[in-house]
Amino acid sequence: MTAQPHEVGADAPLPEKNLRSIRAALALPQDRAAFDSGLRLALDEVRVNLDLGRLTEFVHTWWLIACDSIRDRAGREEMYERAAHARALAEQGRPLPRGNRSWREILAERGTDT
Repeated sequence: MTAQPHEVGADAPLPEKNLRSIRAALALPQDRAAFDSGLRLALDEVRVNLDLGRLTEFVHTWWLIACDSIRDRAGREEMYERAAHARALAEQGRPLPRGNRSWREILAERGTDT
């Protein structure tokens, strides 16, 4: 059985906390690419260090991102647009914009506990 993307929206169920469900819940191609790349790195670390802690951390972090992707796809799209804008400013040597809220505040506002 393959994991299917979950219904998008504030009332959509959150993904299970496993790699297949998390990846299936990622709505944006940028997130899926980052997940795949990060998973390869995490698994390499596990092989070298024989410590599953890094994989556990990876799963938890990406579960939070998947929850955000389900609950607020538009917000994630906006995040990538802002990141592209910040990159362009940095390349031009201009100052970067600063936010006034922490990640914890943003996640709490979206109903995702850390």
